[in-house]
Amino acid sequence: MPVTEEQIAAWAAEAEAGYDIDALKKRGRGRPGRGAEPSQVVALRLTSEELAELDALAGRLHKTRSELIRAALAAYAA
Repeated sequence: MPVTEEQIAAWAAEAEAGYDIDALKKRGRGRPGRGAEPSQVVALRLTSEELAELDALAGRLHKTRSELIRAALAAYAA
């Protein structure tokens, strides 16, 4: 859809009036961070049976798959 002169004028007026920086910062996208540094996504292959068991346990414990996997890794590393 083409941008109209009216849209450009409205955007310019909004910019000239100033933006609320705090409001803009609150509009983050994506998943929330887990720490000060970005997290890395790691792919993991599971059989359908393993995935079903993981999901069942997650449901019983009211946790996510990721939470269970991180807890298992932490317990294994301890």
